[in-house]
Amino acid sequence: MIKVLYCPQMSDLARQICEKKESCLTGRISWQNFNDGFPDLRVKDAAELRNSHVVFLACFDSPAEIFRQLSVIYELPRLAVKSLKVVLPYFSTGTMERVDEEGEIATAATLARMLSNIPGTMSGPVQIIIYDIHALQERFYFSDKVVPRLETAIPLLLDRIKDMENIAVAFPDEGAWKRFARMFEGYQLVTAHKVRDLDGRKVIIREGDPCGRHVVIVDDLVMTGGTLIQCRKALLDNGAAKVSAYVTHGVFPGDAWQRFAGQDFANFWITDSCPGTAVKIEGKKPFEILSLAVDISNKIASDI
Repeated sequence: MIKVLYCPQMSDLARQICEKKESCLTGRISWQNFNDGFPDLRVKDAAELRNSHVVFLACFDSPAEIFRQLSVIYELPRLAVKSLKVVLPYFSTGTMERVDEEGEIATAATLARMLSNIPGTMSGPVQIIIYDIHALQERFYFSDKVVPRLETAIPLLLDRIKDMENIAVAFPDEGAWKRFARMFEGYQLVTAHKVRDLDGRKVIIREGDPCGRHVVIVDDLVMTGGTLIQCRKALLDNGAAKVSAYVTHGVFPGDAWQRFAGQDFANFWITDSCPGTAVKIEGKKPFEILSLAVDISNKIASDI
């Protein structure tokens, strides 16, 4: 039996995972605060976790969440669990993975160091499962005390579009092409490129022909969405019949998802890696949520 513990934001995903895997059973954590605002935390039925396989579903959507969830994660190995997997679908500091001048701080490395200090379990190091991290080289920010498992949610998209006709796949920049192109064997590929002109930055088509096709733009995450909107315009200007988009992580700070309501994307697929966004856009066109539940349930049970 696998005990699935979770932060409050991940309660729906935890429920779905346990519905899909009979070997999974949810555990309970009390997420309270003291009067001064600091966390008052308790793993309920802690004795039942002894010698058990444990999974913790994390969501680091704010600095305060990082502190209180790490407090729980650090404690779990001390409860004599047999193994621990931390599922952190969205690595929230991933876009700050390098510095361009002295004094800047690569907070992706900082968060990786914090996760690297999770104590080991009875059967070995803790595994940290992350989907479509912004830069694959970030795996080297983690120490050898933990095992980062960098997974991808692209198979969810492939399954969704497999029966659609006349599909081409576009990447908004060379980085996305390098990262994802090999996963779309058999599809017409289009690569865009960001350039500067008198009006600022714009997106142009560098390689591939979108003419007459339903083009799906693929990237790892979206913030304000400006690049996706410009990429859509460039594709339509080059003859695309219609344009859809897929991103694993729909971050959309400040409810930026609202700007896509009038942009005429045929479809906009995201996963539920950012649960706050998933709740807000549920049922709103052109959005569709591709749940990670089945994929996570398979991964957490694969080596137990």
